[in-house]
This record gives sequence, structure tokens and C-alpha cells, in this order.
Amino acid sequence: MAGPERVPSAQVPCVGAIVRDDAGRLLLVRRANPPAQGSWSLPGGRVEPGESDPDALRREVVEETGLDVAVGRLVGTVERTGPDGTSYVINDHECAVRGGELRAGDDASEVGWFSPAELVDLKTAPHLVDSLAGWGVLPR
Repeated sequence: MAGPERVPSAQVPCVGAIVRDDAGRLLLVRRANPPAQGSWSLPGGRVEPGESDPDALRREVVEETGLDVAVGRLVGTVERTGPDGTSYVINDHECAVRGGELRAGDDASEVGWFSPAELVDLKTAPHLVDSLAGWGVLPR
């Protein structure tokens, strides 16, 4: 007798912003909502239907941090599975600040700049530090 058919999980396109300041610190937001609520992560979120990755990144970063960014090259992609089996495919891009005023907003309870040394002591989203180190964004 055959087992139940597996239904493929939905894939949700997402983006993340790798933003550094002049001192080489990384911009992070503390997530106000699930998944990974309370942990520090890159600013970003879902790509809305009809929206490009750069458009989604600019929108998400300004919503979460108050900063306007220029979107650069794709640094890496990760896939994370949510508790309901949904697969979040996250394209992380380099970004540079063009303007705005730093403040926590939307899905962020806090926002800040962190050195690589400070990052290791933070409660970060699962696999964030390993991914960034693997892409050469953080020292190993």
C-alpha cells in the first residue's frame, strides 16, 4: 500500500540587505514578529507579486530601518523552512545607504550597526552568521 502523497511546500521569494557603514559594521534589525521573533537579522522580507528584488529591498529596508539604499550585487541565497513547511528563498544583496534616518519601524523592534566581533554575542536568526561567513561577508 502506498503512503500519502507529499504535497510540495510553497516557495516564498524573499530578500535581505547586507548593508555596512563606513566603519565596516553591519546593519541588523531585531525581528518583532515570527519567524525568529526577538532575534537579530538582516533587514528584508517578502517580494510582493510583480516586484523585483531591488524594488522589494528598497521598500523593506526603508520600512524596517528608515534608510534609503542603493541595491548592489547578489551575495548569496539561502532557503529556510517555516514551521508550516513553507520554504522561504532569500536572495541577499549588498546595499549602500543613500539617505534617510536610522529608526526601527514596521517588523523591527530595534535596529543597529554591529561589528563582526559584536555579532557573535547576539542572538541572531538561525544560520545567519554561518551564511555571512561562508560568503566572505564576515571573517571566519
